[in-house]
Amino acid sequence: MIFFKTMLQRALCLSLLFSASFLRAQQTGGDMGSIHGNFQIDAQYYQPDSLIGAPKVPEKFLSNAFGNVNYTRGNFSAGARYEAYNNVRQGFDARYKGQGLVNRFMRYRTDLLDITVGNIYEQFGSGLMLRTYYEPGLLYDNSLDGVRVISTPIKGITLKGLAGKQRYFFSVGQGIVRGFDGEVNLNELFDTLLGRKKTRVILGGSFVSKYQPDVDPNLNLPQNVGCYGGRINIIREGFNFSTEYAYKINDPSFDNKYSYKNGEALFSSLSYATKGLSFMVQGKRVDNMSYRSDRDASLQSLLINYLPATTRPHTYSMLALNPYATQLRGEIGGMAEVQYKFRKNTPIGGKYGAEITINYSQANGLRQIPVHDSTTAMTFYKTSYGDIGDNYYHDFNVEFNKKFSKKWKGTFVYSNQFYNRNIVQFGAENEGYKSLISDIGVVDITYKYKSSSSIRLEMQGLFARNQNMITNSNLVGKGNWATALLEWTPTGNWFVAIFDQYNYGNPDTKARVHYYLGTFGYNKDASRIAVSYGKQSAGIFCVGGVCRTVPASNGLTLSITSSF
Repeated sequence: MIFFKTMLQRALCLSLLFSASFLRAQQTGGDMGSIHGNFQIDAQYYQPDSLIGAPKVPEKFLSNAFGNVNYTRGNFSAGARYEAYNNVRQGFDARYKGQGLVNRFMRYRTDLLDITVGNIYEQFGSGLMLRTYYEPGLLYDNSLDGVRVISTPIKGITLKGLAGKQRYFFSVGQGIVRGFDGEVNLNELFDTLLGRKKTRVILGGSFVSKYQPDVDPNLNLPQNVGCYGGRINIIREGFNFSTEYAYKINDPSFDNKYSYKNGEALFSSLSYATKGLSFMVQGKRVDNMSYRSDRDASLQSLLINYLPATTRPHTYSMLALNPYATQLRGEIGGMAEVQYKFRKNTPIGGKYGAEITINYSQANGLRQIPVHDSTTAMTFYKTSYGDIGDNYYHDFNVEFNKKFSKKWKGTFVYSNQFYNRNIVQFGAENEGYKSLISDIGVVDITYKYKSSSSIRLEMQGLFARNQNMITNSNLVGKGNWATALLEWTPTGNWFVAIFDQYNYGNPDTKARVHYYLGTFGYNKDASRIAVSYGKQSAGIFCVGGVCRTVPASNGLTLSITSSF
């Protein structure tokens, strides 16, 4: 109650602030500013279904909803977000329960200073040391509730400093996060010497620390844990190269089983783009880089940093059935991608041209060698850059896009995936599951018979090369899958779709289920309403390497989004 009362008081203050600004603008005849925002409601009526493992939901109807309202006038801006979960939908953390004003901020900017108080979203470099962001599809929000100052004292130099506590459901975590970042654009700083050079160089460095009291009666835990590093970005015409290194002092936590080993991370990216051709190569090495403002937190709670994913994000359901999640304790991996556009009036390009994308990504573990420290009676481990561990994941995929005529176009995808379920899903090597190896094909054809009317047919197949077995139970492998989608857009506003996902290769013949789903909706301007009814298979949903488990469900789903 105290928390909600405080939030109500803050909301009232913001309302008074908006009103004061509005009245002052009216009195002076000046600019009244602008208000914009967005709303989203996702609700589902649940029906139990023992065949697919959909549980009985006591409330029957669950919903997630939020609304953002932002005000801007000149150099000043402010905003708030209200969230309501009554109760939160299946698959999300049950600690999101209730409603309240969970995000609010005020910001003022001048040529010298940019000051924000309230909830802060910020990223230093690629995020290896600090990244706070909001992803409503995962209900992920690790914003800092505090203060941030950004200054550009001279052209080419940007300095940032911040301090605060992270959001923890409807409260904040107990740890304090403080950070400083500096970035120098050499071409802007030395404009007369380098301003016209084709090669641009940007240097950066960061320091982040967290403070959390040590109340453990058995361990001597560090109360201040620092993380620091540097980065460089070099750009020349179509080339772009960036690399960043971060080092974290010992940080015993739930994630690393309270190990005192230091952590480090290295992330590099090289890309090139010219007319009709582009390529990208990324690589990373992560060793014990879980960094949270609460050492005892788990899952997606109170993460300070972000470890960039080096796997291709997929939108087709079969390609995304077994997505990879970044391993916080340690991994080494990379991705390479080439994209080529075939010119028009060539044998492959035809009249309208075509495009092919070839992508390969892989992630492996780090080989950990235990080291016993006789002076502290504790066990550490060491790793080597040249010593690579077991294969966790790989994905080789080819995507071909072609427009055949003014009315017909198609997308064709092939993928071969390897998925170490023991590690990716359960975080251990001895869970007894075999790794999944699969070949996946996608055919997506669109027929546009009017300027705003079309029919789209999507067919997918997943063909398992082996069955996933557990040593102490029955077969749990899902085997082969087939998916079909037919979508009709009769006008630019309405759409209708029917979907079927069939697990025809399941070793358990009773579990060979059709997951039927029907959807229709309406779009107008920046608003969308969609209603679906049918079954949803269990799986994992990921965005940017951050994942959540999606349970099997059966029922009616309503989704409403709108922005202004």
